[in-house]
Amino acid sequence: MILKNKKKLKNIIYINFLIKIYVKILFEKNGYMNLKNKKINNQKEVDKLRKQKFKTGRVTVGKLEKILYKTFNVLDHGFVRLIDYMGDDSSIVQAARVSYGKGTKKINQDKNLINYLLSHRHSTPFEMNEIKLHVKLPIFVARQWIRHRTANVNEYSARYSILEREFYLPELKNIQTQSDINNQGRGTGLKTSKAKLKRELIKKHSHNSFDNYSYLLNENEEGEIIDLQEEGIARELARMTLPLNSYTQWYWKIDLHNLMHFLSLRFDPHAQLEIRVYADIIMDIMKKWVPLTYDAFIMHRMNGFSLSSTGVEFVKSLIKNKKFDKTSISKRELNEITKRFDLA
Repeated sequence: MILKNKKKLKNIIYINFLIKIYVKILFEKNGYMNLKNKKINNQKEVDKLRKQKFKTGRVTVGKLEKILYKTFNVLDHGFVRLIDYMGDDSSIVQAARVSYGKGTKKINQDKNLINYLLSHRHSTPFEMNEIKLHVKLPIFVARQWIRHRTANVNEYSARYSILEREFYLPELKNIQTQSDINNQGRGTGLKTSKAKLKRELIKKHSHNSFDNYSYLLNENEEGEIIDLQEEGIARELARMTLPLNSYTQWYWKIDLHNLMHFLSLRFDPHAQLEIRVYADIIMDIMKKWVPLTYDAFIMHRMNGFSLSSTGVEFVKSLIKNKKFDKTSISKRELNEITKRFDLA
């Protein structure tokens, strides 16, 4: 009698478990897109958005309107998409003059004003313009990116959704040694055979991590149950096994002033390659968006540089052909001046 009751109880537990699984599968089908069809549906959504036309009384930029929602591929699985923007070069000038409309000012006057504002670090007029991007990027790149805290960010949630099996693998030419002179940079390239071994190890580790992720969830890449006899753990826990080269996505909105600060650091040759390639695309978007500001930014920020008072005295000594005690100037600044003025 006791054995019969135990068997009956076991059957009830198993039936309840099957019902739970069935409800979960129904919920997945009705509430979420199948991961297999996710990319197709996303592309259809993007295509639909690109076909939409809106009438507006605000300023628009023709070159940006043409690339709204367009996908610019980055690395092996990443991308940048322009979602929205506000203002153009005239908006900066308008804010600086605190006036309405474009007025009677000529373009060269606008250009001179923008150059003045940028060179004298008057940032407020540039803060009036904003841009919103959809970015897909490896998590380790995202952790560098998020250090720029003056943006609004909404990131893909791995607590709510299942991450696709996508991870970044560097090209063989970009697998390099640690730099001897820069603690956060790369040195020389490896032999192709050695680079292939390192890359294969990264690939194998990444696949193993995603295998563990699927096992812990008890779901495969299509969101289907792997083992009906087992229960998976919560997504917020399973994600802990994922490697830093997994891809995440976010919407990133920032004003023009802080965007230029981001680009001045991340488009710099010293920046890590994997974030610099994103900055490269954003630089091109900025050029289309605010060409006058872009030219001023290149002139004063990217191709210009600041000097300390000691650096100024050193340059003066060069001009006047006077002796200068080089021990009073830092090695880094001395190298920068030598490079900038072709003194080597």
